[in-house]
Amino acid sequence: MPRRAAATHPPRPKRGDNAAAHDAPPASGPDWDASALDPAAGVACFLDALDSGAPWYPTLLAVIARWTAADEAVDGVTYRYLLAGEAFDWLRLAARLLAAADKRVPPAEAERLLFHGEPPDGSDEDAFARAIGPAKHRAHLNFQYGVVVEEALLLTAELELHKARPIDGPLGEPPDVLAYERIYGHPLGELLQLFRTETGCPLGERVRQDDWQAFTYWCSKYRFRTGEPARVASDTRKALALLSRLRADHHATLAAPPPPNVIDARAYATDP
Repeated sequence: MPRRAAATHPPRPKRGDNAAAHDAPPASGPDWDASALDPAAGVACFLDALDSGAPWYPTLLAVIARWTAADEAVDGVTYRYLLAGEAFDWLRLAARLLAAADKRVPPAEAERLLFHGEPPDGSDEDAFARAIGPAKHRAHLNFQYGVVVEEALLLTAELELHKARPIDGPLGEPPDVLAYERIYGHPLGELLQLFRTETGCPLGERVRQDDWQAFTYWCSKYRFRTGEPARVASDTRKALALLSRLRADHHATLAAPPPPNVIDARAYATDP
């Protein structure tokens, strides 16, 4: 069944930025950064700075600010950093750079950043926004609201459906699949077909996490495009409330699991 990544990616978006996140222009082109780094140059710049004794987290953000590639292939693995040309998964890029750094960065500090959203210097989102620049920060907010918040909304619907299902009721679609129809008004299979028609990107039985995130981002835009405004706002508030509870639970238990690399879509892609 489709499984969504843990909805705890930092830094936390400000609630007032919701509309701006969806209306922001694509974070690409000249304003992506004036002093551009392609992947090879970006990795080299990061490693050289670390070898010179620079603190790793500010150096990481400085390289991210200058990074230009929307995606790349490394040893047969595709890293997608920019979804639909406008939603920036900065943690995916951070993971790529930290993997290249290997033991130059303390593993415990890297893990706390990637899985728990805890910068080693304790800096806040304002500092993060200044470090990566306005274009990338807008694209980061697109990812936060279009993927992270949307995942939380789907999880909210899933939990509601699971709670309402009779213990001895008839077997049918699992709650995480039924959640799509509750939120978007269409079964998951129909949404996947619409996604394929609009984007030309079919999803099969086994789906990489970044491909499923691209679908989730499309679903978010579909909800904003077709939903009744009051319902859209209510659902978004509900998702933000769940995220707040998840973060509170995380800080209480320090036990957030890492997201999976591969998602099983259970063959819900519709044949042409």
